[in-house]
Amino acid sequence: MSIKKKIPLIFSLLVFLILLTNNAFHYIRSKNQLLEYNEVVIKMIVKEVSFQVKNTKSSSLYVEDILGRDLRTASLAIKDALPASYQDITNEQLVALAKETGVSHITLLAKTNDDIVGVRSSDPQEIGMSTKGWGYWYDAYQQLFSLKPVSVGKGITLPHYWSGPIEVASSNPKHIDKWGYYYDGSTNYMINPYFRDKITDYEKRFGPWKVIQDFTKVDGILELTVFNPKNFGKKEEVVHLNGNKYIRISAQPIWYGKYNYQNYTTDANLVKKAITTKKNQSYKDTMNGKMIMKTFVPIFSKNDQPFVIGLVYNYGLIQAELVHELKVHILLSIAIMLIVLIVSFLFSRSITQPIGYIVEHVNEIAQGNFGKKLKLKRKDELGLLTENVNAMSNHLRSYVEDLNQSKELIEYQAYHDPLTGLLNRRYFQEKLRQIIDRANKTGETVSVIFIDLDRFKQVNDSFGHNKGDEILKIVSGRIKDCLPADDNTIITRQGGDEFIILLKNYNLDKTKAAAETIVNHLKKPYSLNGKEIYLSASCGISIYPDHTKNMDTLIIYSDLAMYAAKKTGGNKVTIYSEKLSQSSIERPRLEAHLRKAIENEKIEVFYQPKINLKSGTIFGAEALVRWTDAEFGFVPPDVFIPIAEDTGLIQPLWELVMKLACSQVSKWNAARPQPLSISVNFSARQFQEPVLMLQKVKEILAESQLLPKNLEIEITESILLSNSSEIVQALESLKDIGIAVSIDDFGTGYSSLSYLKDLPINTLKIDKSFIQNINENHENAEIPEAIINLARSLHLDVIAEGVEEEYQKDFLLSKNCVQMQGYLFSKPLSKEEFEKLFI
Repeated sequence: MSIKKKIPLIFSLLVFLILLTNNAFHYIRSKNQLLEYNEVVIKMIVKEVSFQVKNTKSSSLYVEDILGRDLRTASLAIKDALPASYQDITNEQLVALAKETGVSHITLLAKTNDDIVGVRSSDPQEIGMSTKGWGYWYDAYQQLFSLKPVSVGKGITLPHYWSGPIEVASSNPKHIDKWGYYYDGSTNYMINPYFRDKITDYEKRFGPWKVIQDFTKVDGILELTVFNPKNFGKKEEVVHLNGNKYIRISAQPIWYGKYNYQNYTTDANLVKKAITTKKNQSYKDTMNGKMIMKTFVPIFSKNDQPFVIGLVYNYGLIQAELVHELKVHILLSIAIMLIVLIVSFLFSRSITQPIGYIVEHVNEIAQGNFGKKLKLKRKDELGLLTENVNAMSNHLRSYVEDLNQSKELIEYQAYHDPLTGLLNRRYFQEKLRQIIDRANKTGETVSVIFIDLDRFKQVNDSFGHNKGDEILKIVSGRIKDCLPADDNTIITRQGGDEFIILLKNYNLDKTKAAAETIVNHLKKPYSLNGKEIYLSASCGISIYPDHTKNMDTLIIYSDLAMYAAKKTGGNKVTIYSEKLSQSSIERPRLEAHLRKAIENEKIEVFYQPKINLKSGTIFGAEALVRWTDAEFGFVPPDVFIPIAEDTGLIQPLWELVMKLACSQVSKWNAARPQPLSISVNFSARQFQEPVLMLQKVKEILAESQLLPKNLEIEITESILLSNSSEIVQALESLKDIGIAVSIDDFGTGYSSLSYLKDLPINTLKIDKSFIQNINENHENAEIPEAIINLARSLHLDVIAEGVEEEYQKDFLLSKNCVQMQGYLFSKPLSKEEFEKLFI
């Protein structure tokens, strides 16, 4: 582009940038003002809504407390009005009595052999209702029937009375009830009066609903939502009881408001982040055909669960206002630009002609036509520029001539050895990578010959380094004479007396022949100062891809082969083999000792007790393999078990542990009123042939006379990942004969709940890393608590391993996890130690 055009363009561009900066400044300022106003509105709304939510929750608790005490008063009146046996009571009596006492319904609960059920009720859906799967509710009923104070930590406890928290009715999930339970031992039933939907009526009348509706009528406010951060975005905790399914009140993801502008994944992450950081979170998006801005505000209370208020603002209103202002500024900028363009075009014409002349000659210089002299009779800056261009032309001509000479020298020195003139290490590294990449595509072979002169140090020591350098020159010449000078051969000096040769597309025989030719030529005498000197060379060969596909490893293998040749006297060619890289002898010796220990049954089984804290008894033990070798001493399991897995010894090791453990526990159980169970770890190797494994387990149980119900197998989650039909069938077969199945180290793998609930397992074992993370304040306990709840929802047993502190035990007991093992109770013990302490 000519200067004549550039000058107007530059001026116009400069003015454009100034105007653009000014417009951007005004745009940003306007945007900030609008956003600041929006923030003020949000703060005002959040303050009012959060006040209403907190006030509603506090009032609800107060009302709930009153209702709980009213229900106790009603229970006493009901007790006085009814006979002591529910067989003498009719449902119609309860309907009339409910109206008389002012409660919604009355249900009478009675104990059966294994359950507590509704036997009479003013609500037909409560009759025959089972309560066995109700968790702490069922525990509370058991305590009331035992005339003990209720200690489940929920609701209100009074003498002979317990009021559960407000919850969705499992018999009729369309309602939310407040229940009371009274039993003093004078009747064969428990009195259960309850109010229906009273709290929800209160919240609709006095709660934040009206405030939320009023604010959503404000221009720009599209939606207000109060989120429960504990459950929002997570899988719904659906409860299945008495043929119904529902979500508990405490698990509701949204407390108040609507959620029509849905973006679950993003919103769940920001709700969680708002609670974690205690800072507002927001983002912009297009939803339901509108450009919106979502803001999430965390609200914290000293005595209650935190919540998050979500506000959806019509960001399109802000954008519309900004677009309007921007259009006004753009129209004004266009007018200014036209004026600047006309003025700058007139100015440019006065200087473009001499500049055009200079540009024409500079273009010739750029094309390499140096030395041509410009002639321009001007005394201003353009005249000075002309003189400088002439001087630059002469200087460039000299510089380019010198540069071409230096470039050739630098390129040669970069890739060649200055002593021998051979290619150097740098060239070798770059070229080898290219050759390997090409060989990957073409399937060609690449041979590496690593050459090192034998006893060359003695030559340097005896004759000096100058004479040594002369010999290296002769050596490089002899190597070149032995090989064809074509593109398939690359000869390099790596340094000192080491040389590496690359041969492309040579097979092993041809490569070996070339190397032997070089060795034979290099052992011919060398003449120095009229004296003959005899040297030899050691060669190592590695071939791609026969020995390795890794470039660095290929060189290492040729180096190993070369040193192997030196160790056997030198003056020879050695081809790489796997034996050369086996430098460690400890692992083979350990393997040999382990094999003998298994054959001679020198393996021991230690037993770590499993405790039931609720009953205060030892109900079983875990079998742990131990090995003490005469030479190596105690060998940790994490050392010898991987060796057993790699060498195929894991199967006989597992069989030996099974035999020892089952036989020992069978002997102990013969003298115990309450038999112990024994847990044995099964590896993935056992499930490679599930039919044979099942047969072997049956044989060992028969030989040891251990009942199947007293054996538990422990498997890891990694085994379950395959979820093959053979593994599932094997587990089902084990369970069918009475053997329990436990998932060990649960929580550290990648369990999928979609198949976990369908697998034939009995127990989840919480990994010790999660237990040991729990501190004295019961922090870092979310994962253990989640696993306990998961096990309970899947009707599985749960046991915690690695319990070492009292406060860890106390936490687990508070969550009704009563089965434990760990150093707090006992370390793994030999059979003799176990017998002394527990048998």
